[in-house]
Amino acid sequence: MNYGRATYQMRTGYVPSGPVQHPTLGALVSKEIGEPAAELPNFVSIAPFPFFSPAAYSSGFLGPNYAPLVLGNDQQALVPMQGQPRNYEAGLRVPDLEAPGGVNPQRSVARNRLLDEMEDDFLATRSALPAQSHRSAYQRAVTLMRSRAISAFSLDSEPASLRDRYGRNLFGQGCLLARRLVERGVPFVEVSLGAAENLTLGWDTHINNFNGVRRLSEILDPAWATLMDDLRTRGLLESTLIVWMGEFGRTPRVNGQGGRDHWANAWTTVLAGGGIRGGQAYGRTNETGDTVVSERPTSVLDFLATIARVLGIDAARQNISNVARPIRIVDAAGSPIQEVLA
Repeated sequence: MNYGRATYQMRTGYVPSGPVQHPTLGALVSKEIGEPAAELPNFVSIAPFPFFSPAAYSSGFLGPNYAPLVLGNDQQALVPMQGQPRNYEAGLRVPDLEAPGGVNPQRSVARNRLLDEMEDDFLATRSALPAQSHRSAYQRAVTLMRSRAISAFSLDSEPASLRDRYGRNLFGQGCLLARRLVERGVPFVEVSLGAAENLTLGWDTHINNFNGVRRLSEILDPAWATLMDDLRTRGLLESTLIVWMGEFGRTPRVNGQGGRDHWANAWTTVLAGGGIRGGQAYGRTNETGDTVVSERPTSVLDFLATIARVLGIDAARQNISNVARPIRIVDAAGSPIQEVLA
């Protein structure tokens, strides 16, 4: 079965840098199942938390055509300042969709045609990635400006009661926007919950873990539950894969500051929706939660191979990297987790 949409719920942290510019999961999905001529972007990243690594939100060696439209990227500071609330409503709008005052549609078309001609000449002899990125960004912006599909970003058309259920905050309204985008065929939407007002470092709970997780969960839980219910009500849940994850877990033991530190030995992710056999926990740890003891431990590669299978993507397909090396979508060591597949 091909489940062609994915809503990627939560992520925090960093991705190691190196000579190969690895693409994100969103960029890969955009390339494999996105529509090149679509009016809406094939990958939308809502409220990313790029402080530790901007590359974690990059299209990498796949190039600018598969980069995300980023919204609310100024809404999650590393350390939110008390008394300085962010304007999440403004952060979820696409800026500058209207032509400047005094520029009628005919003049706008003429200007864009002139720009295209100039960039054709420039790229004929200077076809470097920055120049391609610049042109791609302009072309995508112009397509969106001319499209009626921009109404997807107008949350005011949703019932106030539904907006309340999602939560009147950046993450809650971001999940509502994700549903509106999925409804209109956007193949990959990522919504990040990296911080909460006046909560230092968000999920990176090296101190005051229990209060921090409680406050973040008060944002996460209603948004996630309402998203699932909203998709189900609209007949979209069976064709939408929801992935809730971070990049590692937290130590099972509490440190001296009431916090939990980084822990990559064992952690939990959630898959729900289309293609997933729900209502189960797959895998287990020992009684202290610090070591995986399943007969078949789940690796990151297995997890990615499972996502690829559900979305109908050939995990063995190769892309040529920026160092001219063919790289599979998922390494051959990974295989889908059959027990969680519907």
